[in-house]
Amino acid sequence: MANKRGNVWIAVSGVVENENGDWLVVKKKYGGLKGKWSFPAGFVNEGETLDEAIVREIHEETGIEAEVQGVIGIRSGVIQSTISDNMIIFKLKANSSKIIVQEDELFEAAFFPPNFLKDDEDASLLLQSFAEEMFEKMLYKIDGLNPGDQFGYTSYRLFL
Repeated sequence: MANKRGNVWIAVSGVVENENGDWLVVKKKYGGLKGKWSFPAGFVNEGETLDEAIVREIHEETGIEAEVQGVIGIRSGVIQSTISDNMIIFKLKANSSKIIVQEDELFEAAFFPPNFLKDDEDASLLLQSFAEEMFEKMLYKIDGLNPGDQFGYTSYRLFL
């Protein structure tokens, strides 16, 4: 399975919650989740941190401005005994409400209550799992740290 990302994939996904407690979900036009509700997600690009990547992906896919609150999960698997597929799942707060669907990638995007999503047959396993568990633990982002100039970090985040 040749891929421009090589054999180690780092992706991000986000549970974006609005002021009513509803979650932002999307229906992709491609891939294994084609036609299913899932969280906005995508791959981390060169030169960006994990939290920058999820904010970018959410905005690109849906037009929603969101703010990272913390890390709530990790999904990791191996595809066809070759590709290490890893995803960090963030909890975010929606700072805007007008959805603008990225029509090249998505059929639709919407905010729905978690209780609706956990029983929806069109919801992804990851989405249903989070809706069922109603996560209570989270690692919070700590900015402003520098492990030393000798490392040359231009961005550094710690989640504890």
